[in-house]
Amino acid sequence: MFQGASAINLDAKGRMSIPAKHRDALAVQCEGRLTLTKHPHGCLLFFPRPVWESHRDQIAAWPMSARAWQRIFLGNACDVEMDSAGRILISPELRQAVGLTRDVMLLGMGTHFEIWDAAKLADNEQEAVAGGMPDVLSNFSF
Repeated sequence: MFQGASAINLDAKGRMSIPAKHRDALAVQCEGRLTLTKHPHGCLLFFPRPVWESHRDQIAAWPMSARAWQRIFLGNACDVEMDSAGRILISPELRQAVGLTRDVMLLGMGTHFEIWDAAKLADNEQEAVAGGMPDVLSNFSF
């Protein structure tokens, strides 16, 4: 289970260092083989390859009425591998698609990660809080 937020800087080539707390787990779970794809909320989804392959098969089986959503998820999927320094290269197309700049946030979301432009994530979270908790969470409590 991946959880927690990590502030990361992309280098000039678009490489992102995977935090040490996740690097070892990813090396064991998927031998550093990963997949990135676009999410319509404005972030990238970042999967260990075996987790992605399960999602990919489900997405590929969607009906024709979901073709546009297949294009978003499958059409933008990019396989990457961690290098010896524990970095991944995020393609210029994916960086541009979700507005990634130098300052990014990596969020552990259980079985996968989200990669956000740091300023965009802060705005998104502020909007979510201002909008109040959705009804579906009315019975949730810590």
